[in-house]
Amino acid sequence: MRAIVYERYGPPDRLELRDVEMPAVRDDSVLIRVHATSVNRSDWETLTGRPAYVRIGGAGFLKPKVPILGTDVAGRVEAVGKDVTLFQAGDAVFGDIMWHGGRAFAEYVRVPESAPIVLKPESVSFDDAAALPQAGLLALQGLRSKGEVEPGQHVMINGAGGGSGTFAVQMAKSRGAEVTGVDGTPKLDGMRSIGADHVIDYTRENFTKSGHRYDRILDFAGHRSIFAYRRALRPDGIYSIVGGSAPRMLQALAVGSLISKTGSRRMGVLMARPNKEDLARLATLVETGELTPIVHRHFELSEVPEALRYLAEERAVGKLVITVATE
Repeated sequence: MRAIVYERYGPPDRLELRDVEMPAVRDDSVLIRVHATSVNRSDWETLTGRPAYVRIGGAGFLKPKVPILGTDVAGRVEAVGKDVTLFQAGDAVFGDIMWHGGRAFAEYVRVPESAPIVLKPESVSFDDAAALPQAGLLALQGLRSKGEVEPGQHVMINGAGGGSGTFAVQMAKSRGAEVTGVDGTPKLDGMRSIGADHVIDYTRENFTKSGHRYDRILDFAGHRSIFAYRRALRPDGIYSIVGGSAPRMLQALAVGSLISKTGSRRMGVLMARPNKEDLARLATLVETGELTPIVHRHFELSEVPEALRYLAEERAVGKLVITVATE
């Protein structure tokens, strides 16, 4: 089979399209023919080996342990092991396999039945399903962290033009919130098109100094001090950081808990927990029309390096999808 392979940390130039051995089916595993996948910030970090916590966390200290990237997968079950009961050959599935080996930038991938993989609704395309797992889960879990969003609340999404941000804007709006989206100049129209009530260009305005306070801030691009975000929160507000620079993530982890203990504001780091139930919920939201995956651009498997470069340039509104196979 064909796969995108790398042997050393570094830029996308290190990635090569190669013929590799097909993974063998194990008793408790599912072999999936990949129809589509998508790129995430985590793929870029694992490719470059930065920030340092990527290597320390298990990716490999000197060189990558897993030579194939890719965590979002949508495809059709090719074969199942003898102990598998939830799936059968021919099933259309999708899921997040980040904590189960990854390797979705390939024509086939093997994952354990227990991995966060669920059946794909017939009305949802493979490309749309591939856009959902990591980004959709972060948005879904972020908006219910420490309490559900309520109608009339003022919700600010920082990084609202990205993959997770575009999902979060739609979800918050569907729950009756007044939503402010923050991102760069090229993404302002895109944020408006998916329902943001207000948009802020972070290159021209520091929203933490505007004087406006929010009931909830969901931060996909944390680059400011947690004290600045505290200033933008209402006294009983919730701040969750999902992505951003390593120093800001560490600061939120260390200081956020102290702020939460000394007042009514709740601040901290959101650690996503991929699971089958939330994936099925995302599929239902798309199936009913409440949620629409925003796919900015499609690439082929051989174009994964180009897709990752495009991701790093932060120009995409929504997701970048890799189409691997067609029906």
